[in-house]
Amino acid sequence: MAEARAADAVPQVQRGPLHGMPMAVKDLVATAGIPTSQGSPIFAGQVPERDDLLAARLRAAGAILIGKTNVPEFGLGSHSTNPVFGVTRNPYDLTRTAGGSSGGAGAALATGMVWLADGSDMMGSLRNPAGWTNVYSLRPSWGVIPAEPQGEMMLHQLSTDGPMARCPADLALLLSVMAGPDPRVPNVRPLDPVTLEADVRGRRIGWLADWGGALPMEEGILSTCAAALQAFGAMGCTVEPVPAPFPREALWDSWRILRHLAVAGRLGALYDDPKTRALLKPAAVWEVEEGRKLTATDILAASAIRSDWYRRVAELAETYDALALPTAQVWPFDADIDWPKQIAGTQMDTYHRWMEVVVPVSLAGLPAVTVPAGFGPEGLPIGLQLFGLRGADESLLQLAEAWHRVTAAPSRRPPVPQA
Repeated sequence: MAEARAADAVPQVQRGPLHGMPMAVKDLVATAGIPTSQGSPIFAGQVPERDDLLAARLRAAGAILIGKTNVPEFGLGSHSTNPVFGVTRNPYDLTRTAGGSSGGAGAALATGMVWLADGSDMMGSLRNPAGWTNVYSLRPSWGVIPAEPQGEMMLHQLSTDGPMARCPADLALLLSVMAGPDPRVPNVRPLDPVTLEADVRGRRIGWLADWGGALPMEEGILSTCAAALQAFGAMGCTVEPVPAPFPREALWDSWRILRHLAVAGRLGALYDDPKTRALLKPAAVWEVEEGRKLTATDILAASAIRSDWYRRVAELAETYDALALPTAQVWPFDADIDWPKQIAGTQMDTYHRWMEVVVPVSLAGLPAVTVPAGFGPEGLPIGLQLFGLRGADESLLQLAEAWHRVTAAPSRRPPVPQA
């Protein structure tokens, strides 16, 4: 409240784009004076003395930081539960998960606790929770939002921060604050001011559905998303099915190896200390141990597959303005389990295999906007991820804006069951 009163006294001409906006920052981001645990008992109660780059940019734009949004431990997995703060539940059904790792952000937006929220996305962490809480998100092209300038900064091109909001205009606003170069961070992509209003008639959208039957989906996911895509047809866009454009297992193998590498580098020091290793969740231990088994040949082969996939996306971009997939392969699941062990009778062999539908975007560092697709038979939300080649951020936001105007999402609510 003291910060809010001080904000009232700032002259209009000195106010930033987020002046006086209350925001809660994802708990993977260090915030000066506000506890930052990363969902881990190792760091429970830790209060940083300085802001990470992202939090500093929010404050410089005038935001008032009121707290943190919940995450899974170290952001691993798409269910925001941890031994420090417990589970984030879905506002549309409190027995279900809100997703993750930006699940706290999605729930806070859906309930109106905040107007804007930051998130981050390595393996769908902006897209899963946005789809499951009926809001929007943007995973920008890799490099548009600089990473925290610390540690290894050259090899890891999988995760990025991004905005979440209840409308595309707010996504663009928050993106303008989060984006922009930092001299300490290499490979940053410039982003010009975004123009949202555009005539989207004639744009072509390729519907990838379940990747040619390769990805198991719970009943109703594909039909809900396919029905939602008809709104783009009504706008004058062309929506057509696209066969699986790349071998599913090759993408998965490349992703698994490069993710092992990244997580092992990030959490390796905690693993090496027996005291902190005992406090790591099994998924974190597994990632580090698998990462340390990798050879240079393994890593090079995985990166070659990633390169092949990027070139394939470039070919598809010659025909399509965007490609579409569901944001998840399952509806929001029981909040009291750790992760789905099977989908439509297919067993999941890792803690994150059930999230495989997000891998094509993450692996190549592609931009993806999430739009609410509607509700399933149990009144649970799902979203669509629309993605394109790096640099297509503005075009994707324009599609989202057109969608928002036609559908009025996310003001829609699930149908009330008839007695």
